[in-house]
Amino acid sequence: MPVLLERCVGLLAPALTGPDDVVVDCTLGMGGHAEALLAQTPARLVGLDRDPEALRRSTDRLAPFGPRATLVHAVYDALPAVLADLGLDRVQGILFDLGVSSLQLDEADRGFAYAHDAPLDMRMDPTVGMSAADVVNGYDGKALARVLKEYGDERFASRIADAIVRERAREPFTRTARLAELVRQSIPAATRRTGGHPAKRTFQALRIEVNDELGVLRRAIPAALSALAVGGRIVVMSYQSLEDKIVKTELVRRSTSDIPVDLPFVPEGSQPELTLLMRGSEQASQAEIAANPRAQSVRLRAAERVRDAA
Repeated sequence: MPVLLERCVGLLAPALTGPDDVVVDCTLGMGGHAEALLAQTPARLVGLDRDPEALRRSTDRLAPFGPRATLVHAVYDALPAVLADLGLDRVQGILFDLGVSSLQLDEADRGFAYAHDAPLDMRMDPTVGMSAADVVNGYDGKALARVLKEYGDERFASRIADAIVRERAREPFTRTARLAELVRQSIPAATRRTGGHPAKRTFQALRIEVNDELGVLRRAIPAALSALAVGGRIVVMSYQSLEDKIVKTELVRRSTSDIPVDLPFVPEGSQPELTLLMRGSEQASQAEIAANPRAQSVRLRAAERVRDAA
């Protein structure tokens, strides 16, 4: 079930009023947001996803819209190249639904979920790059601890990393269940009783490292804003604080004037590029969370481009 579906469409729709307008779904996934945008606006849609299986399923789902939907196998920081290949200079709408998709979580053999025993993979595109097993078995203890602390906010990062290094010397890690159990054993018993599954933070950290999620996002948000036409809108849904901080920093920076606050007027060309469409971020309602638990941690931010960059 797509998170904040109607809210996302409602925020983007005012910028998508004609058949020549283009909206980019940078994280296509199962195609739920894309389907609603195509059904409720006259715009064309460009959909990006790094996961070949997601693209296959979305292709089937969006087939009724024919040439209005163009789907591309790409990581979303490749947006400038994708738009150039399609002959598009500017677009009127951009959507990001960050983090791991329902498809990836629900397919146990992808290795994203600590609750299922599966190959220790976690690649969003399983055809390229290093797997979680490569990280767990290849990084030294210090590097492992840094990943767990920085990307998972894991209090016991060093203890877990030391246990991994010790155990992999006996036998390399290849399955999620063994890693999840090792993490559980490495965390004090009193801590295990609160905060959900003990391996949650470790699995999040490994997934972010494997897919370079924060690096991709740091490149993608400025690129997306550069592609946004005047009057165009961007909507971003984040699910953890590191993502949200990157998004917030860039949107606030571009929506704030750097002229002195006591200046009686704003000189031409000094106005901010963006205007924020809400104060702070929005969360899902309790009703939506009850119907779709994956909406629990979402933070939505949105902005409109009001002038071109200087």
